[in-house]
Amino acid sequence: MAGVTDRPFRMLCKRLGAGYAVSEMVTSRRELWSSLKTSRRADHAGESAPIAVQIAGVDAAEMADAARYNIDRGAQIIDINMGCPAKKVCNKWAGSALMQDEPLALAIVEAVVAACAPRGVPVTLKMRSGWCAGQRNAVSIARAAEAAGIAMVTVHGRTREQGYGGRAEHETVAAVKAALRIPVVANGDIASPEQARAVLAATGADALMIGRAAQGRPWIFAEIAHYLATGEHLPAPATRDVQRWLTAHLLDHHALYGEYTGLRSARKHIGWAVRDLPGGLAFRDAMNRIDDAAAQVDALTAFFDALAERHARLPSVTAAAAANDARAAIAA
Repeated sequence: MAGVTDRPFRMLCKRLGAGYAVSEMVTSRRELWSSLKTSRRADHAGESAPIAVQIAGVDAAEMADAARYNIDRGAQIIDINMGCPAKKVCNKWAGSALMQDEPLALAIVEAVVAACAPRGVPVTLKMRSGWCAGQRNAVSIARAAEAAGIAMVTVHGRTREQGYGGRAEHETVAAVKAALRIPVVANGDIASPEQARAVLAATGADALMIGRAAQGRPWIFAEIAHYLATGEHLPAPATRDVQRWLTAHLLDHHALYGEYTGLRSARKHIGWAVRDLPGGLAFRDAMNRIDDAAAQVDALTAFFDALAERHARLPSVTAAAAANDARAAIAA
């Protein structure tokens, strides 16, 4: 979720029901800490607690230093990334590539825990089920991480080899949960309240992590929480509410990145939000040609003004369709 879960997006998700949000990956390479990209990722101004920062790298000492660096800048939880499948990350043996080298993975865990413990900062671990179908070693790594002092483990039910293709399998998540005493979080193919309930039932996990399903639909957190508590679906959000949320998000983007970068980085978020709405694809194409921040806000306002005249609430998938998706995901 690098390039997505920046501070404006995390703050939006928390406002709309997420109980916890982790930062984009922050590199462990000291020479990059002063870069504009890393400095933005280490900026948590106005963000509500807990502040969780994910770090990525391949050297245990560098990862420990990165943990200290981010604690000094407000991190209250440090998350170790062993789940990213991106080639540019794995080619450097970071992210999910670390699952191929269990001794190195454990050395990184031990070094980061040792750096954080004196400051009272817990360390968590995000990983995949394994590197490939023949090497699903999440259970062994999770056991070693727990023994080394990791406070919580999140498991994405795909191997690195799968990337984001195919279906997530949650048997490995269930096996990790059965093997550990610390909290375990399930991740992967959770895009509806029904899927959330099914994954919890299948894994016994303590919590769920939502990633891509929140792109363009950050109110999914409230939808899932309401469904798990009541067994009932929330009505689709009011069009004017969505307009207000997205406008605030857009302005936060412009404020963090500046006009030139901000209006460009916001395009993907707007595109995700409108892609399934009436006229959304045409609007996205037009919006991608706008090169002025104020004009981008005006265009979003005009689009939702027109939509609100036709729809009091956003069009949404039916409960039956979502249930079918859930059964397919768990059966696969």
